[in-house]
Amino acid sequence: MSMLQEFKAFAMRGSVVDLAVGVVIGGAFGKIVSSLVDKIIMPPIGMLTGGIDFSQLKWVLKPGDDSDPKHKIAEVAVGYGDFINTVITFLIIAAAIFLVVKAINSMQKKQEAAPAPPPADVVLLTEIRDLLKNKP
Repeated sequence: MSMLQEFKAFAMRGSVVDLAVGVVIGGAFGKIVSSLVDKIIMPPIGMLTGGIDFSQLKWVLKPGDDSDPKHKIAEVAVGYGDFINTVITFLIIAAAIFLVVKAINSMQKKQEAAPAPPPADVVLLTEIRDLLKNKP
């Protein structure tokens, strides 16, 4: 089997296609949650903390200098506010995934809890056996 045919067989397996679909949907879901965090959740949190915009928080290691147009020095800073936003986004995504998995698991437990009724021939054989036991 050539390398190309082997790769095609691998890529077309159901699990690989499912994984690809999951990655694409996960990326879109991540963008939705990022927007939710940045535009809806963080403004009220910033208002409660005195108007702080977490995305603008940073620790300046070396201030920038643009007084000389020929020799501009860029600011060197650690943007820990963006990290805070990313952690909050992660927590929201993790909570949403947890709720989805919990709902799926509860649906599977309900399906497993309902045992299938025995086939009609088994019920009939059981009744015949019981009748034969009761005969003198």
